[in-house]
Amino acid sequence: MKAKELAVLALLGAILHASQAAMAFLPNIEPVSILILVYTLHFGRKTLATVYAYVLLQGVTYGFGLWWFMYLYVWAILYLVVRLFRRNDSVLIWAVINGLFGLCFGALCSLPYLLIGGPATALAWWVSGLPFDILHCAGNFALTLALYRPLTRVMRLLKAKVLYDV
Repeated sequence: MKAKELAVLALLGAILHASQAAMAFLPNIEPVSILILVYTLHFGRKTLATVYAYVLLQGVTYGFGLWWFMYLYVWAILYLVVRLFRRNDSVLIWAVINGLFGLCFGALCSLPYLLIGGPATALAWWVSGLPFDILHCAGNFALTLALYRPLTRVMRLLKAKVLYDV
């Protein structure tokens, strides 16, 4: 990996962190999911460096609680799903995938509670957060519809003009 590429990936991780912080006043509505989706489509495996830079920044900023350990696998799951469907270029399909990820976010995050307190604890934790998952779903769907094409253009320009000096 070239130094310039590493710097760009680190900057993209910082953008994830800053964009999440900028929208933190909205419950579970964040641009992180659409950004990880677009980053994955354009940078492939290198996106994981960006994702984990973001996760580390989140821990440093907000503390390393149980939620932080969830972030270690939850964002990797989104990355894997995007890699699985990477040949798709339909905005609507990406919006549905990202919306479903938002809807499943609480269920995915309840897995540690399954280990800690058993099925009843995990279910209670997940069900209590369903209103937030519904907001997360709607936010991801809307942000993907609105931002997928513009972000894709920006990523193409970034790769062409900055990384490859075309």
